[in-house]
Amino acid sequence: VQLQASGGGLVQAGESLRLSCAASGTVVRFNTMGWYRQAPGKERELVARTSRSVGTNYADSVKGRFTISRDSAWKTVYLQMNSLKPEDTAVYYCNVKSAWGEVWGQGTQVTVSS
Repeated sequence: VQLQASGGGLVQAGESLRLSCAASGTVVRFNTMGWYRQAPGKERELVARTSRSVGTNYADSVKGRFTISRDSAWKTVYLQMNSLKPEDTAVYYCNVKSAWGEVWGQGTQVTVSS
């Protein structure tokens, strides 16, 4: 399985971005699809994820501003990011989990200027 993330960029505070992550390769049933981020000098953290078993959940810092969604085939996951803040600046990684393990995407840079 390969994950291709896209949609990152440089925006000003208050603006929006939409990230996409498409899975390709071996057909695998994903149970969870999500987004993580890692800012310089910080640990990677969960931003949002959607799961067949428990639905969606978000980091407190993005609730009300970010929305995770996916296609019906569980092959593409999106992250709509509104009202971006400078503290949202990070490399964003998509992640999928299945019964056989997890796969990470290559990361896409999001930079929010004040």
